[in-house]
Order: sequence, then C-alpha cells, then structure tokens
Amino acid sequence: MIGNDIVDLDLAKTESNWQRKGFLEKQFTDSEQKEILNSENPFLQVWLFWSMKEAAYKCHTQKWNKRFFSPKKITCKTVSKLKVVVEIENCLYSIKYFISNNYIHSVAFEDTSEKMVSDLFFIDKNESQTKITNQNLLSHFSSEIELHKNEFGIPYLYQNNQKLPISISTSHHGNYGAFAFTLNNE
Repeated sequence: MIGNDIVDLDLAKTESNWQRKGFLEKQFTDSEQKEILNSENPFLQVWLFWSMKEAAYKCHTQKWNKRFFSPKKITCKTVSKLKVVVEIENCLYSIKYFISNNYIHSVAFEDTSEKMVSDLFFIDKNESQTKITNQNLLSHFSSEIELHKNEFGIPYLYQNNQKLPISISTSHHGNYGAFAFTLNNE
C-alpha cells in the first residue's frame, strides 16, 4: 500500500490560518502541538505533519477500505532526524518527505522493502488539477490502462476491466500535483 500528499505552501499561507483558535487542538495530538510550537518554523511543521497524516491516511484507507475523519487518531512520531512514522489504529506507516520553498510532498508506505515510483509537477492554475495529475500518472503505463475510483474514492488501475495489483495514490493542491505507485505485486 502507498499514499502520498502534496501541500502548495503559497496556497496554504493564503487559504489556511493554522493559528486560528482551536485549529491545532482539533488537528494534532498534544505531542504534535508541542513539536509544532517548539519548531524553528511552526508554519512548515504544521503542513509537514498535515501532509504526512494525509499520505498515511490514504495508505490506511486502501488497506482497510474505510474512511473516517479523526485527525487526532493519526499520530506522527519522529523516530530520528531521518525517520518518521505515522500510526493509525495500531498500523505503522513509514514516511518519506521532501520540502522545497514551494511545497511539501510526503509518501507513506507500509512495507519499506517495496519499490515505488513517485513524481510531482507544476500545474498551471487554468488547468484541471485532477486531469493533469491522472494524465501524469497514466503516462507511466500503456494506453490500455485506465484509472477508476471505488466507492471510497480510492484510485485503482484497470486493464481490460481487471483491477491491477498496483497500489497508487494521487494528490494535488494549488499549483502542484503528485502521484506514487508501487512496483511490486501485492
């Protein structure tokens, strides 16, 4: 299983006020709030945790085929400077992330030995984010491959109406899109 999330930092600055009353308490555990408030850059730490939680949530929903909204049940744990895990309902997901001046991209995966491909790209504000993101993902496969979502909104790849054993995840926010998929059969 794999999940990914991208946060456009310019859009996050203009559309979300993480300092409004109750936001941190609603979205983050006490430990995460403490880490955010003690961070050198609290804004960046908020959106890094957010991105990691979203990526892990996408991975978890693929595994269990269920959705829920309870951000505080999704816990980010910094194991070391290079290793972060996210725990959801006693399931652990490893996180790889990249932070630039413009975005944060997180990829969550359950099996650290599983090979994967991920990419991110700029999306012009006049283009359909979903269309561009799906086109970029599908460009890695033959033209016979189609992307469909199930009743939980989880994307899967199909060929000749057969679901392929490839875990995929798509994400877009503001001017950025991203995807990730596994290379191993599940």
